[in-house]
Amino acid sequence: MDALKPQDPAHIGAHTLLARLGAGGMGQVYLGRSPGGLLVALKVIRDEIIEHPEALARFRREAETVRAVRSAYTANLIDASLDTVPLWLATEYVAGPTLSGAVAGRGAFPAEACQGLFAALAEALASVHAYGVTHRDLKPQNIILSERGPQLIDFGIARGAEHTALTRTGVAPGTPGFTAPEVLMRNEVGAAADVFALGATLAYAATGRPPFGSGPMDAVSYRAVHEPIDVDGVEPALAALITECAAKEPADRPEPAEIIRRCRVTATLTGSPFYVGLAELGSAAPRDLPTAVAAGLVPQGHGAPTPAPTPAQPTVGAGPVQRPTVGAGYVPTLAPDVQAVAARGRSRRGLWLGLGTATLVAGLATALVVQLLPGDEGGKGTEAGKGGGTSKTPSDKASGGATGKPPAYIENDRINRDFWTLSENEMQASHGVGQCSQISEERAPGADLQVGATDADDPGSATVSGRVKIQMRIKYAELEQKKPGPYYVSVGVKPEHDIDIETGRSSGSENKTIGYTSKPVDIYKYWKTGGWVELTYPDDFESHAAGKVWPSIPVENDPGDWTVLFYHVKGSPTDYASISCHGFRVG
Repeated sequence: MDALKPQDPAHIGAHTLLARLGAGGMGQVYLGRSPGGLLVALKVIRDEIIEHPEALARFRREAETVRAVRSAYTANLIDASLDTVPLWLATEYVAGPTLSGAVAGRGAFPAEACQGLFAALAEALASVHAYGVTHRDLKPQNIILSERGPQLIDFGIARGAEHTALTRTGVAPGTPGFTAPEVLMRNEVGAAADVFALGATLAYAATGRPPFGSGPMDAVSYRAVHEPIDVDGVEPALAALITECAAKEPADRPEPAEIIRRCRVTATLTGSPFYVGLAELGSAAPRDLPTAVAAGLVPQGHGAPTPAPTPAQPTVGAGPVQRPTVGAGYVPTLAPDVQAVAARGRSRRGLWLGLGTATLVAGLATALVVQLLPGDEGGKGTEAGKGGGTSKTPSDKASGGATGKPPAYIENDRINRDFWTLSENEMQASHGVGQCSQISEERAPGADLQVGATDADDPGSATVSGRVKIQMRIKYAELEQKKPGPYYVSVGVKPEHDIDIETGRSSGSENKTIGYTSKPVDIYKYWKTGGWVELTYPDDFESHAAGKVWPSIPVENDPGDWTVLFYHVKGSPTDYASISCHGFRVG
């Protein structure tokens, strides 16, 4: 959780704010305390999308769904304001890491833990389905591993079982890799689609890998429709059950009751040593305002009214404007100095930019919104507080404290075994679709990290033959109220094979370096327009190691699959971690 910012209110309704839990395309999620001392997660819808009818309908439906579903596996609705702005809802706060964070922190779960989790989540789905509701976005980021058992969160796109088709043609709900084929192909949503997502979720827990690989969303979705789920190395009986849940046809998937029976659970999940040990991955929540202030989560005097200026004092440029607390009547969720900009922005259709997709939704209680998977910054997500998919607003903390100049380069000082390979599927290969072999070390900031690598002179080609244009951006960064803190990224480009220093050509052995790298650049360089940061290989790349610098080689020196790695650069040339992977084929 993060500290409140000056523009944040001190109260929402009767609830005192204690910290920020996360943010996303639809709203900001706060940790709060009710007057009676109950910790709650409060989700406040953003002003800039408040006039969009579909966003409002979804927000109200989310509150109605959480109010209707009373289950041991969901957080209860505590309070809501759905008719007057600002719109918000509060659910009980559930502490614990997300499943994606637990896998990031502990790796793949042992088979016994997976069976217990499988049975518990199947029981959770059965409970939700009994209310006539389908979740429609079950995934590791939307599961909190609390001390009372797994909790389902984010019912932002949940629907009654009778609503099996979408109202917007061609836009599928859910998250690529966890969305069932019938949803992607025919817009058909039902209980069986939740079972598919459950199978994909358990595949991730059992392997530590995205269930249908990583890469562009359309490539992942293609594999979910046409290719088997990844269960390599999973205990055979567990692998078989996961595979059946992820069957391409809904009728071939087992019912939740059958899943529970086949898991043959004989002990409570919450009593297993492995599950109990996951609790330390969560973050401790302050119980009251003094504790939050002492922890640095609430600035001293936050929310105190600002004295009115005397007539002799200037009223313009005299310093920051103090926001009032949220109580009766309308109080904006944007700071006053940006309201005019937001008001103008509401008239621009571009601000919506597909907020109907799950990638952008800040889950009803997700602490973090993450991209296609690999984990949510240590997994310290808390409920009701998690995507396109959210996601902490980048800050100095998120960027490793890199508020000054970044290092001029990163050191090629470690082994990297990540390799991108072009798909063997002819259709995918014709579009340059491939897959990386490793999960990224860190979660990238923002709702969705987008990357690309194409031939600089022939962007439509599936392969490259000369210079390569490499692109990256944080999608929807332009929706932030102010420019995010700097987040420096260095791109590494490496051929499949080690390169002989003397000849500049392939040595024939596997390349386990970080690649030829670019100078670190702030990924928010073109923040206001949401634009792409572009680099060109080989022009912008070289290798730094042991005090020496080697120029990058032409791609034609090693035909085959090349890997493009994106590194978050922190305080020094040796302090960096991978956040994404892409690639291209030469020849």
